[in-house]
Amino acid sequence: MSQFNDNYYGGGGGYLQGGSPFSQTGSPGGMRVRLFKPTLKKGDSNAAQRTEISNSLRPFTIAQINHATQAHTDAEWRVDDVEIGQVSIVAQVVSIQKQTTNCVYILDDGSGQVEARHWVDSSSDEDGSKWSDIEENRYVRVTGGLKSFGKKRYINASHIRNVTDPHEIYFHVLEAIAVTLTIERGPPSNPNAANARTKVESGAGISAYSAQSNAPAHNDQFAHLPALQRKIVHFIMSQPLQDEGIHVAAIAKAIGASGEDARKISDALDRLMDDGHVFTTIDDSHFNVSL
Repeated sequence: MSQFNDNYYGGGGGYLQGGSPFSQTGSPGGMRVRLFKPTLKKGDSNAAQRTEISNSLRPFTIAQINHATQAHTDAEWRVDDVEIGQVSIVAQVVSIQKQTTNCVYILDDGSGQVEARHWVDSSSDEDGSKWSDIEENRYVRVTGGLKSFGKKRYINASHIRNVTDPHEIYFHVLEAIAVTLTIERGPPSNPNAANARTKVESGAGISAYSAQSNAPAHNDQFAHLPALQRKIVHFIMSQPLQDEGIHVAAIAKAIGASGEDARKISDALDRLMDDGHVFTTIDDSHFNVSL
């Protein structure tokens, strides 16, 4: 079993040593990864959280990697405005191009293609044997960092191994989906939580919005929503019940205080209406929550 920092990855699609693939910290790909913080977005001032994300190992599809963005050549890569660190993909080797200083693998997982490069250490016999069993048309798991050269992105591979369990291919796709949705929407809500509107009474010096937004996500029927949409719903629910609902200016003032801009708030309200979570009341500027 190999190790990268505090993260582990091994063979067998998660069915061999390393624990259950369904455990909270056990990865179907045989990895043990840190739990991601779904609220870590652009502009977060917590350097410790950014460091944790950048040192984490996250599963991706190649399509996600090809949509990753970089503000400039020295900036961190981001997917859906979330910083990424080490990446892991499972894909078929389309071709292998062996060169003097590096070996280039063209990988395809059905969602797209990407290059993985392994830099050759000619002075080490161990380095040569480590990669010698990788062949074309076989599925492999690749772990490494995302890089670019000459406007072409590639994975700087720190580890490549053959996939010996066919289930690992499907588990990897499901894992990539699960991690992405957890980052985007937060952890799943408790299915046993009551689906009733809970009024939060504000204490001295604490606003109702603050109290509601700090409520545990596992007791929230809206926990599956993106963070900004949850903030809006929580604020509306924290206000006294009234037929006319809450004016958009009050929503913008409360949510804007947490650093969100007006355009994002407007877009979030539109999405909430499209999904049926909120509705307009006496006019297009007043909103209430659908229960």
